[in-house]
Amino acid sequence: MSLAYPSSIPSLIAMLTQHGLGHYLHTHYGDRTFQGLYELNAFDAMLLVPYFVVMVILAFYGMHRYQLVYLYYKHKKNATKEPPRHFEQLPRVTIQLPIFNEQFVIDRLIEACCNLEYPRELLDIQVLDDSTDETTVVASEIVSRYRELGHDINYVHRTDRYGYKAGALDHGLKSAKGEFVAIFDADFVPPPDWLMKVIHHFAEPEVGMVQTRWTHLNRDYSFLTQVEAILLDGHFVLEHGGRSRAGVYFNFNGTAGMWRREVIGQAGGWQHDTLTEDTDLSYRAQLIGWKFKYLQDVECPAEVPIEMTAFKTQQARWAKGLIQTSKKILPRVFKSDAPLHTKIEAFYHLTANLSYPLMVVLSTLLMPAMVIRFYQGWFQMLLIDLPLFMASTFSISSFYLVSQRELYPRQWYKTFLYLPFLMSLGIGLTVTNTRAVMEALFGIQSSFKRTPKYRVQKRGEKSQAAKYRKRLGIVPWIELLIGCYFALTIWYAIVNENYFTIPFLLLFVVGYWYTGLLSLLQGRFERWRSGGANTDESSPKPFPVGV
Repeated sequence: MSLAYPSSIPSLIAMLTQHGLGHYLHTHYGDRTFQGLYELNAFDAMLLVPYFVVMVILAFYGMHRYQLVYLYYKHKKNATKEPPRHFEQLPRVTIQLPIFNEQFVIDRLIEACCNLEYPRELLDIQVLDDSTDETTVVASEIVSRYRELGHDINYVHRTDRYGYKAGALDHGLKSAKGEFVAIFDADFVPPPDWLMKVIHHFAEPEVGMVQTRWTHLNRDYSFLTQVEAILLDGHFVLEHGGRSRAGVYFNFNGTAGMWRREVIGQAGGWQHDTLTEDTDLSYRAQLIGWKFKYLQDVECPAEVPIEMTAFKTQQARWAKGLIQTSKKILPRVFKSDAPLHTKIEAFYHLTANLSYPLMVVLSTLLMPAMVIRFYQGWFQMLLIDLPLFMASTFSISSFYLVSQRELYPRQWYKTFLYLPFLMSLGIGLTVTNTRAVMEALFGIQSSFKRTPKYRVQKRGEKSQAAKYRKRLGIVPWIELLIGCYFALTIWYAIVNENYFTIPFLLLFVVGYWYTGLLSLLQGRFERWRSGGANTDESSPKPFPVGV
């Protein structure tokens, strides 16, 4: 059928020049000369049925993003600002700092916590160190120095890493002195007034946890960190903002938040049977009636990963952990007395990462589906495929545009530059996150793999990433091969004048090639400069990327 039309871009240009755009659209998309010649057969149906099932499911998850935006604005009056009441006498607070091989950032973290504006006699700090490298010496010396200055700060070192981060937090609670517990990961730098902005929200006795918004110390370090910052902003503005304002369940993010200590015990304590112990505990606490608050206007700066491999490690851990939590928690949610809309929102929240294996299925079926759909005609493609595509993909771009407009009303339009790469990066994570999700579904356990922090904030600063990097594996090569497959689909689309699909396919090519090449090249450059890969087994191999 394609022989009746120009089969190359030069011929297309010549036809447009000679006859005009109207003639081209009529002959290509309005001509029904061959209508009725194609008949759907069993083989085509076997391909198209799963193709459309996946597209519909992805469209539902895409529509859910619109729902979060709607909730964010509909319940804008419910945004938490100032606490409705204050403590007459400030309570005692414990600050827990769980660390593991964080020697480049631990001094900055401890200094920031010791500089918090809070009565020193009401504040104790725990450095919960599970490190296996020089961090133990660095951290203990810093703690000793601040103890001599009069701070109630203690260094707690474990050698077994039982329970990983959850185990460290639980171990620290045994000696904690505070009624309330604030938690900061190693790369965070809480501002001096953070504690005073948060603590008075607990004057309401039903409040069990308060989460604050992450900001990004090294947002401008590279193009990658810019995109990562936009991704996190979407989560902290529209996901947390929409859910908290609507009064449905949302989660503690593992850091930059504070708990009422009794809530942790009543909810069953820190448990390490999932990789997202923070989300697990959050749902258990809310299921027994405790209320959570989200303070969007209270910021706590931190670093985002500067390397693709570290970013993949982080995202894969979150993807696997949320699916593990969904298996554990959703049955309790559905059996609870929570309103139906709360249960539905919990389902979308905890199962969102199922979209990654669905994307693998979609990727596999895309080329044969394109062939079949081409011979079915353009009308059907525009009527069915386009709405599904818009629901499942355009919602992503609009979601992050809205979040940037909320945070940066004067310069949010710059986000348009990053949108194609933001969508491509999400696609490029499919391989690693699918592996993580499948391991969660099949009950394959793995250790908690930290995200390396390098204390790099400004463009051009040299990182010491090589210390925690391992040898390269096969995953980046798989990503490059998948990118080549989608490049082949673009060639097919051009030959058959299926031009509407090319921008969509380009996102796949850029996404897989971008993640694959950065995973390879960032490691290669460091090895060339440092003279070889790190072989120190005390530096854990990130999971599940091939580094």
